[in-house]
Formats: sequence, C-alpha cells, structure tokens
Amino acid sequence: MAGTEHPDYEKEIQRLELTLKYLKNYNEKVLAHKNKVDTEVEYGLSHYNSDNAEQFNELSINYVLQKNLEFKTKGLASSIEKPYFARVDFKEQSKDKSQQLYIGKTSLLDDETNEMIIIDWRSPVATLYYEGRLGEANYDCEDGNIKGDISLKRQYSIEKSKIQEIYDIDITTNDEFLQASLNSLKDNRLKDIVSTIQEEQNRVIRANMWKPLLVQGAAGGGKTTIALHRIAYLLYNYENTVSSDGFMIIAPNRFFLSYISDVLPELGVHSVRQNTFEDFALEIIGEKFDIKEPSEKLKDIIEGDIKVNKISAFKSSIDYKLMLDKFLKFVESKYIPKVDFKIHDTIIYPYRDIKSLFVSSYNHLPFEKRIIEIRKHLSNKLKLNKKDILETIERDYDWRINKLRREMNDCAERRAKIIEIANERDLVLKRAKTKMSSLVRDYFEKINPLSVSEYYKEFMRMLKEWKPEGLIAKLSEQTILSVDSKSIEIEDLAPLMYIKLKVYGLEEKLNLRHVVIDEAQDFSVFQFLVLKEVIGSSSMTILGDVCQGIYSYRGTTDWEYVNKSIFGGEAEMLTLEQSYRTTVEIMSGATEVIKNLKGKQLPLAKPVIRHGEPIKIDKVSSVDDLSLSIKGDIELWKEKGYKSLALICKNLEECKKLKKKLDSINIDTSMVTGGESDFNGGIVIIPTYLVKGLEFDMVIICNASEDMYSDSDLDIKLLYVAMTRPLHYLKIYHVGERTKLLAHIAVPA
Repeated sequence: MAGTEHPDYEKEIQRLELTLKYLKNYNEKVLAHKNKVDTEVEYGLSHYNSDNAEQFNELSINYVLQKNLEFKTKGLASSIEKPYFARVDFKEQSKDKSQQLYIGKTSLLDDETNEMIIIDWRSPVATLYYEGRLGEANYDCEDGNIKGDISLKRQYSIEKSKIQEIYDIDITTNDEFLQASLNSLKDNRLKDIVSTIQEEQNRVIRANMWKPLLVQGAAGGGKTTIALHRIAYLLYNYENTVSSDGFMIIAPNRFFLSYISDVLPELGVHSVRQNTFEDFALEIIGEKFDIKEPSEKLKDIIEGDIKVNKISAFKSSIDYKLMLDKFLKFVESKYIPKVDFKIHDTIIYPYRDIKSLFVSSYNHLPFEKRIIEIRKHLSNKLKLNKKDILETIERDYDWRINKLRREMNDCAERRAKIIEIANERDLVLKRAKTKMSSLVRDYFEKINPLSVSEYYKEFMRMLKEWKPEGLIAKLSEQTILSVDSKSIEIEDLAPLMYIKLKVYGLEEKLNLRHVVIDEAQDFSVFQFLVLKEVIGSSSMTILGDVCQGIYSYRGTTDWEYVNKSIFGGEAEMLTLEQSYRTTVEIMSGATEVIKNLKGKQLPLAKPVIRHGEPIKIDKVSSVDDLSLSIKGDIELWKEKGYKSLALICKNLEECKKLKKKLDSINIDTSMVTGGESDFNGGIVIIPTYLVKGLEFDMVIICNASEDMYSDSDLDIKLLYVAMTRPLHYLKIYHVGERTKLLAHIAVPA
C-alpha cells in the first residue's frame, strides 16, 4: 500500500530518520578519515624518496586505504538514499523480546548500545527475509541453527531518503513488491536485486563456496544477477580467507561484461576479475592467436556441414583430452636426455634415477617445474660429492704413476712419462673443477622443450599417423593450418591451455580461489576440466540453461554428465525453475517453441504470474516493408516510455542489411557484433547468438520466416533465446511464410 496510508507510517518515518542520523554521522567520520588519508598520500607523493623503504611502505598502505575509503564513501552515499529495503520481526525461542531486523545493502552498528541498526543482506540472519514464512522459522549461523517465530515481514520502497511504499507480506498476499520491481523499465545495465531475491535464488547465492555448484536456470531466472550476488555474498562471508581478486567471473563476450559491469560495484564489491574464456585462455597460453568467430561455424552447421559439427564435438570431448594425455605421456618419456649425469668417468646420477624422479617422484608437477626440482637434486649431489670426485680422479692418476714405477726401472723415459701423466692429471683436475660450475646447466641444455603451439601440432601429427584417413585426419590437417596461420577456433583453446599447464605450468601464481561461469551451457567438459586445473580446486559456480545451448555441438547438454566426469559426482546441483523476466503470455509462447526439440526431456521455465500484452505477429513483404513497420514500432516504444529495445535478427548478415535500411530512413540504432566493450542501451540491432543473458523492455524479432527458422535443434533454440529476452512486449515479423515453430500463436484477424 502507499506509504502514507500504512498504519505504521509515522513509526517507520521516525525509524528512517533515526537511521539516517546514524548514517550521516558515520559518513562524516569516514569522510574526515578519507580527507586525512588523501592529505597523507598527496604529501607522500610530493616528497617521495625512492631510497626510503619505510616511506615507500607507508605510501603503499595509505594508497590502498585511500581506495578502500573511496569505495566506502560511495557506498555510504548510496545507503543514505536507500538505507534498507526490508524488515523482519523475529523472536528467538530462548528470548523474551522480539528483534526488529532492518535489512539493507550494508550493516550499521550503534556504537553506544552495540545493537545493529541495519543488517547486511548477506548475513546469516537475513535468510529469514528471503526464505522465512510468518510463524515458525529458523536460520543457520556460527552458533548453530537458531529457531524462533517471525511475526512480521515488511518491504520498503525508499528513494532519496523518503519512504514511497510499504508492503506487508502475509501467508496469502501476492508479493506486490516483486511485481512492482518486475514491472519497472529496463535501462542499459543489469541492476542488483537484493530486495527481491527469491527463495530458490537465495539457496544458490548462499551455497557452500568450497563445493562445486551446478545451476540449471530457466531463461529469465536471474542466473547472471544471482551469480554476481553470490560473489558479493561469498566475499562478505569469507573476507578473512579470500580477497576480491581471488574471484573471477567468466562471461560469453566483452559486450556482456559491459552489460553486467554496474552490479558488483552497486553491491560494494570491487577488483573481481571479469573475463571471457577466450581472453583468459590466451593469457594462460602466452601466445598470440586470433579466435575465429563462432557464429561463422554456426552458419556452416545451419547449412548442414556435419563434418564441422563432428570435429568440434570431438575436440571438446573427454575422449580428445584422453588422447592428448597419451601424447603428453609420450613427450614425458622422451623429455629427459638419455645420458647419465657424470663428470670424467664418474657417474654422479644415473639416467634411470633421473628419469624416475621425473616420471614418478615429481609427476604431480608440470614438466618444466619438475626440471627445477631435479636440478636441485643434481646440484646438491654434485656439491656433496665434489671432493670425492676430485679425489677419485687424483687416485686414478696416482695409480697409473705407481703402476709405471712398478713396471719400469728409473730412467729418463719413465721420468718423462710420469711428468706427462702428472701434467694430464693436473689438467683434468683443473678442467673438472671448471666443468663442475656448469655441469648441471650443460646437462639440462640438452632438453629443448617446444612451444605450446608446436606441441599441439605434434599432437595433430600423431593423430594423423594413428588415423591417416577420415574425420581425425581432416581434423589434424585443419588444425595444423589454423595454428600455423595463428587463427584458431575456440575449441582449440582448452587443449592448448592443457598443454601449457602440463608442460610449463603457470608463469605466475594466479591466486584464483573461485570461478563463476555464466552461460555455461556453451562450455565443453574439456573447458570445465581445464579451468578446474587452473585454479587447482573444484571451487566453481557453473550456471547455464540447456534450453539455450545454441553451441550444443561443443557445449553441454547434461549437467549430470558434467558432475560425474569433472567433479566425480560431488557437485551440488540446484535449479532455478521460475522465470521472472517476462510475462506469462510471452513465456508461454516461448515454451511452446522449445517443446519442438525432439526426444529431449527439457527443464521448462515456470513464469511468475505477471500478465501483459499478447505476442504480436505480422507478415511483411520485404526488408523495406519491415523497416517502415519497425519505424512505427519505435513510436509505440517511445509512447510506452520504454527505455530499451532490441531488434533481433538471426545472424550478423541480416543485422547489417537491416541497419542499412534503417539508416536510410533516419532511424538511429546501434549494432552489436560481439566485440564491443560497452553497452549503451537504447535501440540495438543484435544477432540471436549474442543476445543470451540480455534483457530489454521491448523486443522485435525481425524475420521469423520458415526460411530463417526450420525445425532443427539449433533454430528452435535460437528462436527460443530471442523470444525470452523481453520484459514487457514482444513483436515478431516474418518475410514470407512464418516458421511452423510459431504455429501455436494466434494471429489477430
């Protein structure tokens, strides 16, 4: 109900004023501290002396503190505008008095009474708000499971420090607060949802950090937002164990990273690594490659190139990884030079013992790091035996001199021979002493490891020898050509990373403790496996939707298989069934489309009860006609006050044609090709394969004709993805006959 009409409105105003008073006082203290640190940093920089280590350390500490205080002041400014969003009245079983818990984005403590004025949404007790019902409730914390009763759950809409709305939740009422949030308009960035996190989403956010988590999430289920909130939650609860740069989120492309860029700072989280798999892989591999555009391969597959499909699927499989392991075993067996480590005729370390160290004792390390350890063995052995080695050489020559003395009478010839042997002895001893300083280095110089890409080509040649005809031979030839031209496919990145890890290891310790993978249905099991190897643990959050797996030829279609093959069945598996993005009418239409996938039991989305306009479908005769129709739709978009509009075409070629036509009639749009580093919102033209994870107030699917969308699995998924992007309004055009996939949607007479 409206704030002023609520019976507790005056009390809530007083509570808000009290909170704001505390916040403003606290803000003034933080600002004063920040000003002091700013002055110290400025002074330190202007009086910097590079020879003064103490001054350098002090400046470094103050610089970090300055950044932290800068983030803190921004967070406090936001908190003053909107200090909290909910209240839960909870009475613990063991206590007489009920607690009024006000929940916000950050915590606030009364220094005098030591009572919490605001509870952080990430704290254990906040679970009562997200999952508790009126009546008996409980939550887990460090002290165990706390039981009690909830007598009130209240939600607030606060803007610019003023209460706008107050909603009370009971057992029967619909969640008006959620409905109001879902009906709001969408601008150019994803926003936080701390005030509307639902029970199933909360379970994902608060799942155990150290156990792998696999999440099947419906289109519009909030996977991306939940992934970001999970990072914020884990940082809050493991702040003494993991720093923010120990987290990395992997998103499908740079454009998507721009789209989600505001969420973590809104949640008070900074310095989390954000990457695409391609960029991260190239960073690990350490060689420069261009990555071929995946959409080009999609085009080939759409046009029926089965070979391309099979090659990509094989490269992405565990079988491919197992064959690569066999190749690396062969490389391992030949890595150490087949010679003893010796000086003169003295064997210091026999080859068989060195090889045993390499293939057995240090087999948990990459090849080059094994060499570092073996180098230590040889150096230590040489150091320990140096005196004995020199004495052995000396004894050998002394024995030869004594033998000569026994066998020859004293004469000029004997004396000359003794002098010759003694000189040779002195020369050999001198050479031995000199050689000892470089003996270890000289031994390991016999090892000539190849570059990562050269090893990969050797692997391809081995495959070709094994299968000189057929698919594998074709794969080998194509891959060698691609590597030589420095233009590879995304499927080559995981094996290249794997070779780098097994032969060289990481050049620097990454300090990655947890990886979050969004749109993970497009990842192969090989990619999951290599990321697990990179971080050295199973601490991963993997979120995706198999219904949106447009790269299923190399991606994932079965989370159970990922769990068993990568995590040994130890992963926690959760589902986000509810779809919050779009209306019942739009989601129902999209669900009927995905049901066309043959012979597959798919996790269908369940739309939240939010009704809107029916899906509109219109036939147009040409792209010119389509452009003029879109011009009229844009006027409607403006009238409705919508902030974002996506014109979705099947592929980039179609996007370019439409862009040219719209430009010619003075309609201003931006086109997304996937390489953009910024997302500005407004009206965008975007291909189906780049639209996953994004959402818009209004969507126009520009040509859903029979020619564009057949009944192939890929076309079904592409159309489903496009149809599940709008929050409020969906219009579909078709040039010629409309696809049979939309036969279930009635066209107005």
